[in-house]
Amino acid sequence: MGRPGDPAHREDLLVGVTERLAPLARWLWPLAIANLLANIGIVVTGAAVRLTGSGLGCPTWPRCTEESYVAHGELGINGAIEFGNRLLTFALAAVAILCFLAAVGARHRRATRLSLVIGLGIPLQALIGGVTVLTDLNPWVVAGHFMASMFIIMVCVALLDELRSPERGLASRPQRALAFATLGMGWVVLYLGTVVTGAGPHAGDAHARRNGLDPAAASQSHAFAVYVLVALTVVLLVVALRAGDRWLALVTGLVLGIELLQGVLGWVQYLLDLPVGLVALHMLGAGLLAAGLARIALAVLPHRTDHEPRADDTVQTTPATRASTDEG
Repeated sequence: MGRPGDPAHREDLLVGVTERLAPLARWLWPLAIANLLANIGIVVTGAAVRLTGSGLGCPTWPRCTEESYVAHGELGINGAIEFGNRLLTFALAAVAILCFLAAVGARHRRATRLSLVIGLGIPLQALIGGVTVLTDLNPWVVAGHFMASMFIIMVCVALLDELRSPERGLASRPQRALAFATLGMGWVVLYLGTVVTGAGPHAGDAHARRNGLDPAAASQSHAFAVYVLVALTVVLLVVALRAGDRWLALVTGLVLGIELLQGVLGWVQYLLDLPVGLVALHMLGAGLLAAGLARIALAVLPHRTDHEPRADDTVQTTPATRASTDEG
């Protein structure tokens, strides 16, 4: 073993750590799934906080009140709901930490990096959530809180893709352009959804201010963006089918189904004056949409089943491309 500070010493320490964490490696896949489910779940519980008017159930942060870190009886059911959602952050953090340790034990470098990003995102989200409370649920800050969750969900999908996905090469340029255009428009749709929420009645607290925009106009803008997103997804599906890329076609078809269900749900909740149950389902759909958009973008990028990239990652692996290669 090298002397302290030597590269050999650091390498020996790293080997020792990974050996101790090796038993956790078998749990990497279920922990990665738990990461995704937990981060989608907390979007839904966050919606429940807002829809029950419990956004300021704990009126300050990081304490629940000026005198206490925990909710007490005087805060009522709203305090219990808000404090319960805060406690879920610790559950998310525990899952993320275990997932990171399992990736280290598996000596999977890319999975380790992705799980680290997820783990760091949890306290960042907690800080943004604290700012939303300290700003009395400013709708623009709340929007940032939601979009950060969408990003973490996408990273969770990237981790799952890294661990278990079919081996594939780089998709054709039209497929990549359409996939990333769909991803970009999906971000626009998700953000405009927060703008609609900020203009609507479910503020999270009776005294929280709204963004001042006309709810009908915001909803129409959001709906137009959804139409564009659906059109891009349909075109991508057609292109994938024509190219014989069954994996991309399958992923795109599933995402198209989510988009259509979200669109129907959005219109129904709008026509029924935003019943809280449908709004909560719409939030669940938003989390699933974020996961699906990430899945589409990843499906056009190369993936190997080993841990290290290889030189032929830029080769297209669709049947049509393989045939043209054979002819050459």
